[in-house]
Amino acid sequence: MALPSPKTLTFHSGKPHLLSSGALLPGLKIAYRTWGRLSPTADNVIVICHALTGSADADEWWQPLIGPGKAIDTDRFFVVCSNALGSCYGTTGPNSPAADGRKWGPRFPAVTVRDQVAVQMLLADALGIRKVHAVIGGSLGGLQALEWAWMDSTRVRGVISIAASGRHSPWCIAWSEAQRLALKADPRYRDGDYSNDEAPAAGLAAARALAMISYRSAESLNQRFGSKNIADSSSPVIDWLHHHGKSLIERFDAHSYRILLDAMDCHDVSADRGFYMDVLRSMNLPMMIGSIDTDVLYRPSEQAELVNYLPNAYHVTINSRHGHDGFLMDAEQFTQPISNFLATL
Repeated sequence: MALPSPKTLTFHSGKPHLLSSGALLPGLKIAYRTWGRLSPTADNVIVICHALTGSADADEWWQPLIGPGKAIDTDRFFVVCSNALGSCYGTTGPNSPAADGRKWGPRFPAVTVRDQVAVQMLLADALGIRKVHAVIGGSLGGLQALEWAWMDSTRVRGVISIAASGRHSPWCIAWSEAQRLALKADPRYRDGDYSNDEAPAAGLAAARALAMISYRSAESLNQRFGSKNIADSSSPVIDWLHHHGKSLIERFDAHSYRILLDAMDCHDVSADRGFYMDVLRSMNLPMMIGSIDTDVLYRPSEQAELVNYLPNAYHVTINSRHGHDGFLMDAEQFTQPISNFLATL
């Protein structure tokens, strides 16, 4: 499994941290990266939130958008991206050691998107951040960005949520469950009770293959691979799926994957806050809601619904043949919309 980038910093909190479930983590480790300089007034901050198997290395997976003179201008902004709670790139998760020195494994408690945002807010406090110019994220990061709008509305000026929704749909949950079933079908998985030497590689690879189909569009795969008959149980698209499965098992932990899927599936900005539409209407921060026109996972209609109820939001849709992954593969199309939005705050 890949380690965090050598550029990654770590914040350690020795204080007990209460989760939404009522479970208590005895301490926290948060892996993060920063770019640019914090202003003397500590108010020039952009928080970036990563996707499911992403890391704090936002300048790598969103390279077209982050850097000097780019939409997220590191000459102007102090940019922070932390690894999500429950992941495996340096922040506390099931692969981390528990208080007894053994890794958490199946003992790691369930986390929610709200828990992940609470940890991001804890890091912002530790860094002395007084104002967040904007929180920006796609996919899981987009879910987190919407939670920031509710949980820290006095510190945040604006939110950009791309390829995400206000609550996880039955369609998204079905895709997640198919991936969980793939993990559980691997006899080595044992609900997360495995050593790193005996990790459930086959289950994680199968889960990733399922995910990749939901991340792309039929048009994307047809244009890339054409229509070829399978002569010997092989075809370019099958090789592509196997490649992505192999790539993930080399860099990610299977139980972290499960923990993050579960967190996404319980996402609902209105949970314990009121009726869904009323909660959205009460979220007054300026927001840019982004869509990819071919996204079959977080469908553009879900983002349109958000904009219909959020009182201070507008909708930006890009054209991409790549489906949900268009927020990464065609990220440059969001350059001007993001620049325009940040300029209005």
